[in-house]
Amino acid sequence: MAGIVKHIVMLKFKAEVTEEEQRELIAKYAALTTTISAMKTFEWGTDVSVENMHDGYTHVFESTFDSKEGRNEYLVHPNHEAYAQELFAAAEKIIVFDYCPVKAP
Repeated sequence: MAGIVKHIVMLKFKAEVTEEEQRELIAKYAALTTTISAMKTFEWGTDVSVENMHDGYTHVFESTFDSKEGRNEYLVHPNHEAYAQELFAAAEKIIVFDYCPVKAP
């Protein structure tokens, strides 16, 4: 099935993960766009909400794929699998959510 897929990762780093280590992990995540052709874009940010509904999550990462097949290719790519192990090891809590954007009528 064709259509854009957004891959969202929200996490909170473990307390012992330094800011420098966080920056390095984020740079490695962004670099996946250069080695995994199915990964079209990567953006990230930290929580800036004033609603205090983040449930402890501090960072969000968003990747874009042209299709579910592209997302699936990314998930089993050796570079992603190796990186995911590093990221998961540094995370206190993590959630992954994929969706196909729907434009409002």
